[in-house]
Amino acid sequence: MVVAAIDPGREKCGVAIVDEDGHVLDQAVVVTARLADELTARVNNFRPDRILLGNGTTSHAAEEKVRAAFPDLPVKIVDEYRTTDDAKIAYWKAHPPTGWRRFLPTSMQVPPVPVDDFVAVILAQRYLRIGSNG
Repeated sequence: MVVAAIDPGREKCGVAIVDEDGHVLDQAVVVTARLADELTARVNNFRPDRILLGNGTTSHAAEEKVRAAFPDLPVKIVDEYRTTDDAKIAYWKAHPPTGWRRFLPTSMQVPPVPVDDFVAVILAQRYLRIGSNG
């Protein structure tokens, strides 16, 4: 199984493609206005079995767009509880601070880029770990 996960937002969305073992095949932060185009390219390339959509900011509007663009793919709404906190931790694991910043705890630092893509990865990995195929 391969899933596409989306962390919807007003201006930007996190998008991730994750396989059944939790391996990240693709992740990106995309402009919300281009979500359908960006997702279409990934759906054509990776052929996910379903689309996961976080239930946070603007999820209803994103759900309408996603369902319209991909009527043949199941869309599952998933809980985003504490994903931003987990995404910041994942960001710092993937991109450890350098220079003098390495001496500061990462919990006291703000990532220099949006972490919406890491949120999307976490949504997918949580879903796959739970094993829900509904």
